Amino acid sequence: MLPAFLFMLLFPKDSPGFDITGLQPAPPYGVFSTFSAESLPQGKIALSADAEILFEPDFYRFLFKAAYGITDNIEFDVTIPYIYKWSDTVDGFEDIAIGLKHRFVNETKYSPSIAYILTASIPSGRDEFTTDGVFGGGLLVSKRVGPVKGHFNVLYEKPGKGSLDDEVILAVGLDFAAAHNMKLLAELYSKKDFDPNIFDSTELRVGYRVKVSDILYTTVGAAFDIETEDPEFRLLLSVSFIFPPEKKVIKKLYEEE
Repeated sequence: MLPAFLFMLLFPKDSPGFDITGLQPAPPYGVFSTFSAESLPQGKIALSADAEILFEPDFYRFLFKAAYGITDNIEFDVTIPYIYKWSDTVDGFEDIAIGLKHRFVNETKYSPSIAYILTASIPSGRDEFTTDGVFGGGLLVSKRVGPVKGHFNVLYEKPGKGSLDDEVILAVGLDFAAAHNMKLLAELYSKKDFDPNIFDSTELRVGYRVKVSDILYTTVGAAFDIETEDPEFRLLLSVSFIFPPEKKVIKKLYEEE
């Protein structure tokens, strides 16, 4: 894997075609596209509205993401992407992606938390943006060291459209607690087909996330394609909510008369 990664960095290739979004984590339970092995507590719902502004090619991507904590270690996820002004004229939905994440190892002082994820997509997108369905799965690992939490994902997905190659996704993400309500984010996200010497895309993503209130998070970032000869660039914006809010326990002190 390391020689292939170095080959990709040293010998960039032309930009690929349209990049299918697939399943994405609902903040704050992920970096940008890298999932955390942590999951929503039972009964909690996360809702996220995201926008991406892409340059060269110029178009917009809007995402609605949702997650639900079935139990404290099982989470259901949904991603609905919409493309606006692809090639200046084409608008429409991508396939709806769904997934089930199960954390089967909890983090301890010396060991990480580990989860597996099962993914699929419903062939519901416009012809230009569909894979005719996808199924796959992967492994998610997370570990905190001081103020830094690291995440590693490896995912495999098989598209229903025969003209498309199977995908392997490798993602490494970090979040650094810079303040009590703000985290700095960094992520390296790569997709490749089964040719061991070719990576379809590799992006470096950086940004920050602010916890505005107990239920509201905002995320701002930028993504840079570090593989192609003509690097693509995009801005990433996200607003997410966690429901229901935590109930605050108020302790009352009574003085004896």
